Parts: sequence; C-alpha cells; structure tokens
Amino acid sequence: MLTGKVVVLGVTGGIAAYKSAELVRLLVREGASVHVVMTRSAREFVAPLTFQTLSMNPVHCDLFNLIEEQEIGHISLADRADLFVIAPATANVVGKLACGIADDLLTTTVMATRAPVLLAPAMNVNMYRNPIYRENAEKLLRHGYLFVEPARGMLACGWEGEGRLQDPAVICEEVISALARKDLRGEKVLVTAGPTREELDPIRYISNHSSGRMGYAIARAARRRGAEVVLVSGPVCLEPPCGVETVHVTSAGEMREAALGAFADATIVVKAAAVADYRPEGRAAAKIKKREASLNLKLVKNPDILAEMGLAKGDRYLVGFAAETVALEENAAKKLAAKNLDMVVANDVSQEGAGFGAETNIVKILCSDGSVEDLPLMAKERLADAILDRVVERVAQKRAGRNG
Repeated sequence: MLTGKVVVLGVTGGIAAYKSAELVRLLVREGASVHVVMTRSAREFVAPLTFQTLSMNPVHCDLFNLIEEQEIGHISLADRADLFVIAPATANVVGKLACGIADDLLTTTVMATRAPVLLAPAMNVNMYRNPIYRENAEKLLRHGYLFVEPARGMLACGWEGEGRLQDPAVICEEVISALARKDLRGEKVLVTAGPTREELDPIRYISNHSSGRMGYAIARAARRRGAEVVLVSGPVCLEPPCGVETVHVTSAGEMREAALGAFADATIVVKAAAVADYRPEGRAAAKIKKREASLNLKLVKNPDILAEMGLAKGDRYLVGFAAETVALEENAAKKLAAKNLDMVVANDVSQEGAGFGAETNIVKILCSDGSVEDLPLMAKERLADAILDRVVERVAQKRAGRNG
C-alpha cells in the first residue's frame, strides 16, 4: 500500500515512544521508506539503534548534521517526505508547532516540509484536556494538520482516560489513508459483508463459509479513498475497519433491516455479503434433542435484499457479488439483469485461491454496459481497489450521461 512512499517519522519524548518501533515495522512492511527523526528527550526512552535497525535507514537527531555533502539535513528530509508523522506527539511539540517554534531538527523539518503532517498525540489525560493544548490542536487542524486521536485507558502516570498513544496498527492505517487518492470524497458507500446465520434452536444454525474478508477490504479501501462508509457485517472474526461505521447483524432479516436503513443515504452500494437464501420455518425454543435416525427441516425463502435494492436503485450505483461453482459468466449475467445491477463481481469458489476464507481471489467483472473483464489472482486488499477503480470510472460515466 505504501510502496515508493517516503514517510518521515518524528519521535518525541514520552513513554509511548517504545510503540513507535512497532509503527516503523508496520510502515516498512507496507512498503514505505521510513526515516526517523528523534528529539533529545526521545533518546532517553528508546535508543536510535532500534529505529535504525527496523527502518534500515540512518536515524536523524542533530539539526546541524549533514546527510550528504552540500545537502542540509532538515531541508533534505522535508523535501523527500510524502508524509510527515509525529508519534508520539507530546503537548510540548504540539505547542511548538502551533506557535511556529523551530528550535530542533524535528520542529525545523516540519516547518520546512510541504508534505501533509499527521500527529498522534500521547500525554497525561489532564494535559490532553487542558484548554491551552486544545487551542493549539485546533489551530493546527485549521492549518491542515491531521490527527489520530489518542486511545482511552490506563496511562503510565497512573491516571485513566484519554491520552494513550493510539495503537500502531491504527496509526499505520491513517498513514495509508492520508496518502491514498481521494476519488470517492463526497460519496456515501454502503457495503455488506460476511455470512448470515439462521437459527434452528438456541445452539444450532444454518450458515455458509463466507469470511467477510472481501467486503471488509472494500469498506476499508473506500474509506481510504475519502468516502463516508457504512459496513453492515454478518458474524465474522475480523476487526472493524478504522473510521468505518460498522453495524453488526446475525440473521438475513437483521441484515435486511440494517442494509435498507443505510440504503436511503447511500450513493454507492457494494453488496458483498453471502446472505442465506433460506431460513428454518420456525426456531425451536429449546435445543432439538437427538431422537430419530433422521431429522426433517422445513425451510422458507428469505427476502432478496439485493433485488429490493435493484428495484429502488434510482441514481445509486449498485454492485453485487456472485459466488458460483459452475457456469460462472452465465449465472453472473443472469444476476446482473434480474436484479437491475450496474456491476456484478463473480468468482468461482471451486478455484484454488478464490474460495471462501482465502486471502486472495480471482474474479470476473460484468457491467450493465455489456463489458466483461477477467482479473487474475490477487490479494483481496488489492482487488478491493481494483473493483473501486472501475466503480469510480463508471459512476462518473453514468452521471455524465445523466447530466448530458
């Protein structure tokens, strides 16, 4: 996600500085070239060698140290940065930046950079709530600085409340989001994901093998690209994407209620959930005991959420998914037409690397304009962006045609 990007990470003097080492590891794993700038106080908590080892780049500490002959250190760092991150950002450094004070390598470099600056505050809860700090943070927000709000919890000082440095994985996600193109800004995207469960009794249910990975990847990618995202999720073992409003449901009925509730405000809908087609006619109040050699279940059809959305589509762009085992293109084309979709993403779950639970997928994309495109095996995170690339293009075409 960050391949080819240069991230300059400022580390200031707080106990949370040790978490910045994990942040460096995550950024490097995403492909970023990370250059660490440490304040004098930060070196009291973590040795520069730690960051040098993890980043595989020299650590910068001194304002007047030359990186190369005829190259001024802080200007070079400022010019190379695609994004400047300060984690942890103490009340001291936030106050300096708000007042334009540049008295060390870190603050001087930030003052000289034209790259976006992302701050991850960490401090005592009373410092965080102090009106002077709040005024400084609000001033920086007005000037375009980005913030990752701190987490709540027990602080190193013994107090409890806001002020814990946000989890490094969350900060890494905000870095990716800050550097992503914002071609979905202004859009309201509804995504459904995961399976549904239809209960037989208090213990047993009917479901399917959907992991929800594809839908979660699309929700995460849409949010990174600037959209306001609502994710309606069946029961999965995945963390909700950062910055995404996530509504958890269990049954097809619950998913229908939540999805149609969010549908009214949506401009783009991606229906990636594997909703059960049938449910038991009745749910037993107590556990069904094993008595006979066989058990007959009567199933009734669930409402077709996607078909309902197709009938009420209006100007929305509607994307469906089709998981098949035979006649992939034929069945996907039927679904596209029958449910009034703009696009259907179809995959043969019997193919290796394309089944439920896999971290990869192989899909065929069919659109209402008659186009059919085969995409090769790729990670679902990458596929999510590939799908959204095509959605963005066709949404623009659809609106241009309507306005023309």
